[in-house]
Amino acid sequence: MIRLVRTTFTDVEVELDTTPVRALLRVQAQYGPYHVFITELSDGSSRKYRYYVLQGSEVEAGFDNSPDPRALRLKYGQIGEEHVGEYIPHLHRANKTQLLLTEEMHCVDFVHWLQQHLPLS
Repeated sequence: MIRLVRTTFTDVEVELDTTPVRALLRVQAQYGPYHVFITELSDGSSRKYRYYVLQGSEVEAGFDNSPDPRALRLKYGQIGEEHVGEYIPHLHRANKTQLLLTEEMHCVDFVHWLQQHLPLS
């Protein structure tokens, strides 16, 4: 994944923090005029992720799987006790005013999405 990031983006800063029970990867980089933030946290049984691309201070796209209340309502119609804390893959657009449910995302999927939706040439 780090190799993919280094070949796709410029001004790449990577922070890797690991313990025997979890791994945390944080990346900040440039993609043309866009600033990219990648965070992945894995504990062996689950994986949390955030892939965000900003232009200036505006969120162009943000993929994550946080237990976002809006994503929970969109998926289930309401937030019930049985879904509290559930990871829901979703996409934020238009500076986080739009939210769409997505499939689970990986870094390679994020790079592919960027190249298709925010081409540099």
